[in-house]
Amino acid sequence: MILEMARRLKDIGILGMNHRNAEYIMRCNPRSFFPLVDDKVLTKELALKHGIPTPPVYYIIENHAAIARFEKAATQIESFVIKPARGSGGSGITLVMGRVAGGFVKQDGTVIPREEFNYYISDILSGIYSLGGLEDKAIVEGLVQPDPVFEAITYKGVPDIRIIVYRGVPVMSMVRLPTRASDGKANIHRGALGAGIDIGTGVTVSAVHHSGMVTHHPDTGNPVKGVQVPYWEMMLLMAAKALDMTGLGYLGVDLIIDRDRGPVLLELNARPGLQIQVANGAGLRHRLELVDAVWSGLLKSPEGRVEWAMKTFTA
Repeated sequence: MILEMARRLKDIGILGMNHRNAEYIMRCNPRSFFPLVDDKVLTKELALKHGIPTPPVYYIIENHAAIARFEKAATQIESFVIKPARGSGGSGITLVMGRVAGGFVKQDGTVIPREEFNYYISDILSGIYSLGGLEDKAIVEGLVQPDPVFEAITYKGVPDIRIIVYRGVPVMSMVRLPTRASDGKANIHRGALGAGIDIGTGVTVSAVHHSGMVTHHPDTGNPVKGVQVPYWEMMLLMAAKALDMTGLGYLGVDLIIDRDRGPVLLELNARPGLQIQVANGAGLRHRLELVDAVWSGLLKSPEGRVEWAMKTFTA
């Protein structure tokens, strides 16, 4: 039974974690370049240089003394996101929707007292949420107002789009849709729903929730298949430019569609997870091998790589 399952997974091209780490992350991602994506402040600076939009940064809290200064600055900000610069997996991110006397209103309507909020920022600086537990910075950035395209299949929160890019070629994508179980966060491990997106058309094709395939959003009851994602070719091009930005050959590119600004880069991930394969009902390995097979003949421009991907990786 186990051998039969292993053969089936191999036949459909499922990429396992060990294979991903050894053959793609270690081979294609020089360790010296990791800080460019592990530190969200550096990522934002890099994106700015390459003309790729990101959510606006209001404030960077670099040490404990700066917390008091931020309290004064925050009086001028109605809503914002605060996150660790080196956080991973969505840990340590808080969405603030407004202020009340003595505290901040979270996305779910609960109030964090000011003193508790300051402790939370202190935890970020101490590295509780950071990669490797190292001391960190807290980024305060603008709260994206999501495009209504996913409104019918989202429980509160802001959906984001993950595109896997190999050697500058977008090979697989999904949209991560917040649910009640994920507390309104677009994090698969926390219970968000992942809906695969056809690379060629930008239309959602299938979905996974808690490791099982689903057809409808668990909270809104609406079907997740067949949604046309706007700005699709533009987002593929933004993702394809990640190779030129970072020099990293295997990346997860996370984007959000802002209601007014269109697509903006949320972050880059040098160790993207593999759940995207389940969301698409397809394996990554065959697609990565296809890129390797034609690489020498591919156009080296991001536009050429996107054009090839849209023709190749479509239903």
